[in-house]
Amino acid sequence: MRKEGAPGRVIKGNSEVTSRMADFAESSLFAWDVIQAGIADAVSEVMIARRVQPVSSQIANAMVIKHHYLHRKTSISFAYGLYKGPKLLGVVTFGTPPSRHLQISACRSDPSKVLELNRLWVDDVMPHNTESWFVSRALKLLPPRIVVTYADPRFGHYGYIYRALNFHYAGWTDMERKTPRYDYVPIDTSKHTRDAFRTGIAYRVRRIPKVKYWTVTGPDRTTRRALEALCGWPKYDWKELIPPRPSMEITAEA
Repeated sequence: MRKEGAPGRVIKGNSEVTSRMADFAESSLFAWDVIQAGIADAVSEVMIARRVQPVSSQIANAMVIKHHYLHRKTSISFAYGLYKGPKLLGVVTFGTPPSRHLQISACRSDPSKVLELNRLWVDDVMPHNTESWFVSRALKLLPPRIVVTYADPRFGHYGYIYRALNFHYAGWTDMERKTPRYDYVPIDTSKHTRDAFRTGIAYRVRRIPKVKYWTVTGPDRTTRRALEALCGWPKYDWKELIPPRPSMEITAEA
């Protein structure tokens, strides 16, 4: 899923993230100012061009809450926006994984090197394959890191974008587990399942394994190879080790 002057780092604020911020980010007056200045040709070029650049954690979370299918903010260390002209049409965020165990499993020698790609949203008006184009450019803006991510079959996601980007396929969560695992759904459905014991449990559901992927970032091949050597996650062939597909019906248990 940032200090001023540090490229790619997220600026965190104390103000409440609101949908108004998202609306503001989506509808900039920049283009109209340029038109009024009489530079019509420049406006045409800007409106056509796509670009990827850092955005603040406030704007990123506002867009995530409004547009991402989970509609829930996330932990953000780095955030990037996809712009077409002045309009923000996509967000990808990277953050510290919620589980220290996850970080250690991905890099025992230096868990701080592990980031999670935890949110990705691109407006439907953008062309096919925009997601992979966007993520590939965001990855190039990151410092050297091991980046892990998950695809959630509950929502029909199996990681096709990550395969297109040549991420390594690492199987799925709970591969070695023999007994089923359950998630406890909080009464406040806007909360994460791990908050259920604090906010109240509505019911429990059998956990559906998520598909795991990882890659590395860095300015050169030597740096990336060194990080790959540190990563503890495996590399599988997804054609040979096919991720399990959940039943179409998920039974909730009280």
